[in-house]
Amino acid sequence: MEAGKSKIKNQKSSLKKKSTFREYAEAAVIAVILALFIRTFVVQAFKIPSGSMEPTLLVGDHILVNKFLYGIKIPFINKTVIPVSDPKHDDVIVFIYPVDRSKDFIKRVIGLPGDEIRIAGNTIHVNGVPYKDEHGYYSDAGKTYGLKGEKNQFGPVTVPEDRLFVMGDNRNHSYDSRFWGFVPMEDVKGKAFIIYWSWPNWKRFLHVID
Repeated sequence: MEAGKSKIKNQKSSLKKKSTFREYAEAAVIAVILALFIRTFVVQAFKIPSGSMEPTLLVGDHILVNKFLYGIKIPFINKTVIPVSDPKHDDVIVFIYPVDRSKDFIKRVIGLPGDEIRIAGNTIHVNGVPYKDEHGYYSDAGKTYGLKGEKNQFGPVTVPEDRLFVMGDNRNHSYDSRFWGFVPMEDVKGKAFIIYWSWPNWKRFLHVID
């Protein structure tokens, strides 16, 4: 009789352990699915590897990018199925680098579809009007980026439909649309909105990106 009770007790204990393990396993699977969903459609973290966006973004800044803002896209083919809004002038965006699609770039939107862009010295003209360049930083020494060998001259060019013209805030040290052309709208991953951590620049913790 005692042996029978002991056997039943062991079976209950085993079932309880299996039930507990199953609960933890289900919770882990749900957490992974939720994390993948958030990363794919809502928010994704990135780390800044270069100084092309200085002083807005520094090397070592860890940022969050809002992927929902510009619409819900089907993964891998980047087709927008639920449009939400379009990129605007001055948005800091993360996108697939057109020259090497295995990499992501981050730049600031300067030109929207239909805009005429012309650069003369340190002045950007959009549709014939000087651009309110509040974020541009121009160092004394920089790259030569013009047409026909002219220094600090670019354009005019017109941004095609469904394309964007982007530049790094560190204007003289940024490899951007002046060199490799326009960014297809479907390749935009999202808008950078906050620096959640920075090393060694710890004072930039939870710093909103303008």
